[in-house]
Amino acid sequence: MQAIVLVGGEGTRLRPLTYGTPKPMVPILGVPFLARTVERLYKAGIRDVIFPAGYLPQPILDYFGDGSRFDMNFTYVIEETPLGTAGALKNVERYITGAFFVLNGDVLTSLDLRAMLAAHREHGGIGTLHLIHVADPSAFGCIAHDANGRIEAFIEKPAPGTAPTDEINAGTYLLEPEVLAAIPAGRPVSIERETFPALISGPRPLYAHTTSDYWLDLGRPEAYLAAHRDILAGTMPLVLEPGISGAGSAALRGHPGVAQPVHADEGVVVAPTARIGPNVVLGAGTHVGERAFIRDSVLWDGVMVGDDVRIQESIVASRTRIGARASVGSGSVIGHDVLVEAGRILEPGSRVGAQTAMR
Repeated sequence: MQAIVLVGGEGTRLRPLTYGTPKPMVPILGVPFLARTVERLYKAGIRDVIFPAGYLPQPILDYFGDGSRFDMNFTYVIEETPLGTAGALKNVERYITGAFFVLNGDVLTSLDLRAMLAAHREHGGIGTLHLIHVADPSAFGCIAHDANGRIEAFIEKPAPGTAPTDEINAGTYLLEPEVLAAIPAGRPVSIERETFPALISGPRPLYAHTTSDYWLDLGRPEAYLAAHRDILAGTMPLVLEPGISGAGSAALRGHPGVAQPVHADEGVVVAPTARIGPNVVLGAGTHVGERAFIRDSVLWDGVMVGDDVRIQESIVASRTRIGARASVGSGSVIGHDVLVEAGRILEPGSRVGAQTAMR
């Protein structure tokens, strides 16, 4: 069994974080998100993975290499121009040897891939799509199927209250190689808008695999923060120590200003009078000054937080320095290597690009 992980997107909704970091390398609790996906594939018994890449591919290649250190085999195919979700599959057709999983590179889920494979084999269709229930499918589009799971229709973003079902495409597919014959070569093609709707009228059906697993599209800053809250709370299952976790957790245990849950990576230093948490992630080598207050936020590696700084519901990328008495308002996203000078007030929802000096 093979897997294709789509990692070519630019991550525009996560800017400025993705100006210097490709979206698959954005960290989840200090580990690149793509590494979390690779771990899921390994646990499902999948060793052969293909990465159609485009935007900033080198950091992905440098981190993952040929896959040997993961006891896996990785193949990279670099797109000179974006080819869309189906075009990316067509572009790697020469590497496909049989049925294969397709995973969107920005979806965090607890889906059991082995169970999906068993369902696919039982149905015997040309493909199986993972679906989930959502409260409002109007923002996503929905998928209708019969009692046996055979997909009958794709409804593109129905008006609120008009959707025939609350089941949406969750971004994981298991496809037979015959699907590739339905994808034209040499141009961008959307598998969701072109390929799948065309296949449902063919002789071999597409089937739905609907589950209640955890699922979240990480493409927006608020979703990225929500994912960390869910992981720390145990809603999204990752193996973590309860309360205070991470290689740097010893520095926080017994600290009077820590409100759990908090995750700290190696080399974190927190001043005795600082207040941290709940729902805070501190990247490796991050330092937090006296009387600083941080809650519901994710700080990447090497962030320097001065005395009396306030950070709430925000994301701060690597090596940023925040001067004493500065304040970062809720919903802010600060890029790499930013200098926020002492006393500076960043209003809620601020976006600060990489290597910017906020004076």
